[in-house]
Amino acid sequence: MKNPISIDAIASISPLGSSAEEIWNNYLQDSHHFSKITTTEKSWWAGELPEDINNQLLELQQEDSRYRHLDRSVLMAILTGRKLKNEPGYDNSNSGLNIGSSRGATELFEKYHKEFIETGKASTYSSPTTTLGNISSWTAQDLQLEGPEFSHSITCSTGMHSILNAIAWLESGMRENFIAGGSEAPLTGFTLAQMDAMKIYAQSDDEYPCKSLDMEKQKNSMILSEAAGLLSLSKNPSAKSQAVIRGIGYANEELKHGASLSREGFCLQKSMKMAIKNTSEEIDAIVMHAPGTIGGDLAEVNAVKAIFGNDQPAITSNKWKTGHSFATSGILNIQMAILMIQHQQFITVPFSKFQKKPRQLKNILVNSVGFGGNAVSLLISAN
Repeated sequence: MKNPISIDAIASISPLGSSAEEIWNNYLQDSHHFSKITTTEKSWWAGELPEDINNQLLELQQEDSRYRHLDRSVLMAILTGRKLKNEPGYDNSNSGLNIGSSRGATELFEKYHKEFIETGKASTYSSPTTTLGNISSWTAQDLQLEGPEFSHSITCSTGMHSILNAIAWLESGMRENFIAGGSEAPLTGFTLAQMDAMKIYAQSDDEYPCKSLDMEKQKNSMILSEAAGLLSLSKNPSAKSQAVIRGIGYANEELKHGASLSREGFCLQKSMKMAIKNTSEEIDAIVMHAPGTIGGDLAEVNAVKAIFGNDQPAITSNKWKTGHSFATSGILNIQMAILMIQHQQFITVPFSKFQKKPRQLKNILVNSVGFGGNAVSLLISAN
């Protein structure tokens, strides 16, 4: 990176709520935000949106007839865009938009495919409403942006990759402002069954069903959640900036299979090393991807040890509390980092052996990684 990138505003909707105050208060509690849902005659732990946010999504559908046929992931992105617009630092002048999603229109895909199997016919709306580009194009329409707008999918690191794309546009001079993020609505029968088939989904009814950063767990414990998150970025940090991005890192690693990630977390080692290579300041903490799987958590912890040795920063994760929202997970990690910097309070995982707390919170490394070994690391710093 040539210069720090300003995070002018950030907004999200997730199981933790939507306002910064509500989200922070929920981080301060040692409780998770999961409930049991039933699909295809099976019960699952899931991170659902709170009732007030669901009501807002219903109101959104009712206010505009065009929105009635949109997928939940698109509606969530539109609602989050409106919340971002109300943030003090938001500026849409000459702004582009990139919202990614790992799964896209899961709810509509399943609905229309079921109809096709039963009737042999496809709905008129089945094609236009299930293209991935809906997420960014409809959000741009709602915010009255002139573009460019585009969507993409790079598994669970999609949201963080959207930030990389935004930074490239900003540093090229092609845009002065850029909105980037992710939206994910994966709590559908087929999506949950896919995770279950991989034997990575949480099955226990323990006090904390997702064991993210519990290095003693004997079973995988990933839990899916729905969430959307957006950042408004610019090239000009100011006193109004929420925080700044001082370093970026990205990497892949050799695939052994479709969900490959090496035990040593080589892609994460490379992305973290790249993100911090131009800083001489201490890294105070790392917000880990840590999905709650045995292999995923271990690979990331091994990567941190390889980079930092015995002088490891404090590490934490939010997935034990919020669940894994695929593309949006990295955006929620960034928001957690910003809130910890602003409040100068570190949030630990209550059941993890990693309880080290930093003496200050100025520079926080944020990780994201997905199937195929696609890792992204961002260095988030106090403005």
